[in-house]
Formats: sequence, C-alpha cells, structure tokens
Amino acid sequence: QVQLGESGGGLVQTGGSLRLSCASSGRTISRYDMAWFRQAPGKERELVAVTTWGDGSVYYNNYVDSVKGRFTVSRDNAKNMFYLNMNSLKPEDTAVYYCAAGFRVTVTTEARAYDYWGQGTQVTVSS
Repeated sequence: QVQLGESGGGLVQTGGSLRLSCASSGRTISRYDMAWFRQAPGKERELVAVTTWGDGSVYYNNYVDSVKGRFTVSRDNAKNMFYLNMNSLKPEDTAVYYCAAGFRVTVTTEARAYDYWGQGTQVTVSS
C-alpha cells in the first residue's frame, strides 16, 4: 500500500516556475508507475506526466503535449519522492495537481488505472 501527499503548489505569474513534490509514506515507490494528473474546474482530470517502471530498473518518462518542453518529472526512490518541475507556466496550467501511483498499470494515460492518489495541490497561474 502507498500513501501519497502532494506539496509545492501556489500562486505564480505567467512564465514562472514551480516544483511540486509527492511524498510516499507507505511502501517504496521504486517499482511503481508514478504520474501527475491535473484537474481544472469544469474539466476532466488529465494526465500531465508519467514515469513507468520497466525491467532492469529503468524508467520511461512521458508528457502530455501541452507541457512538453516545459515540465519535467523526476523521482528519488531512496527518499520516496516524486517531483514535477514546471517552467514557463501558463494560465491554462491552473489546476489542482494530483500525484498518483499504481503497480504495473496497463493504461498509463487514464486516471482509473492508478490505485493510489494524493489529496492534490493547487497551482494557480496569473496572467
């Protein structure tokens, strides 16, 4: 079992940067697929970035098109931490950001594929 908690959200202006952190207080996340989702008011929860575990202790990182080149995902398995570095933020990035985890998820782009979720952290980007 994994317990997740996000932090690092806040209010930034357009073009600013923010780093979100996801801490796990349960089982190690080393072999879990980890993802960042976001949900804006009136919109569906969408995938932002995902890192999937593969054989040989390698990870594969993927990003939604709207954040490619601006956001970077990383993880520190020793500290059970998962990060989302956000640069060049835009107003459309405003949303509640959620950390999610799943063991050997099959469809990484779908929220339903993940078993564990954090409470979310608000990111607001002003014009």
